[in-house]
Amino acid sequence: MNPRILPYVLILPVTLFLCLFFLYPFVLVSKQAFSTGAGFTLENFQDVTSHWKFPISFKNTLLLAAAVVPVQLALALLMATMVNGMGRGRDLVLYVWTIPLGISDLAAGIIWLAIFEQSGFLNSMLSGLGVIDKPVSFLSYQHPGVVFLAIALAEIWRATAIMLVILVAGIGLIPKEYYEAAEVFGASPWKRFWRITLPLLRPSLQTALVLRVILAFEIFAVVAALGGTLFPVLMGETYAYQFELLNGGAAAAIALIILAISIGFTLLILRILRVPKGASI
Repeated sequence: MNPRILPYVLILPVTLFLCLFFLYPFVLVSKQAFSTGAGFTLENFQDVTSHWKFPISFKNTLLLAAAVVPVQLALALLMATMVNGMGRGRDLVLYVWTIPLGISDLAAGIIWLAIFEQSGFLNSMLSGLGVIDKPVSFLSYQHPGVVFLAIALAEIWRATAIMLVILVAGIGLIPKEYYEAAEVFGASPWKRFWRITLPLLRPSLQTALVLRVILAFEIFAVVAALGGTLFPVLMGETYAYQFELLNGGAAAAIALIILAISIGFTLLILRILRVPKGASI
């Protein structure tokens, strides 16, 4: 086979997969979002953006992403650095830390619901310590801050491992000679991390942040389990339009809005973390 053709042959199955399960559904959703019985229109977008719940859902989605992703990034970097410096027991620690990867979004929400609900662990602990006389309904409209905190904690616990796995793999690709040379010249652990690890970890940071930000805008099951209608998010509104209001056009419109936000933040992350040409440590 011609060596020039071989790369295209190798990526052909992936290309066909993307066309069948991404591009074709995307075209159908776009057609549904931009059309009604009268043809091409922006009516679906106007309907969803003018609804009173849309700005609240949009704000909640952005706030949750802004609160969760930076914390997850810091934790993943710390955990990845610790794992990379371990000898014996490294695989066991990494396995334990990545257990939440095997738990579904809804299951994670139910686990944390068992902590924050009236008959849950938190109320039992506070009652046992004498802090409260009767169970408190933490996940109610009276405690919006606690609802937000519960959702954020559940997301941090559930999805930090996604970034951890990517960063551990990225750190493992950094040549050890750089660290050894820096140590010989008296560089502190913090300086080695700042001047060696972070610059060479940029490609992995790009991947981890892009993936995590996209997933943050698609959060639904954890919010449904812990916040319900008390904490509306964009993906929750998509579900409501599609399956409760039976308005597929409006649901498709919100889906495209979420996609546009994800693409915008992806481009921003790629620009911020781009590797300059000719850059050196």
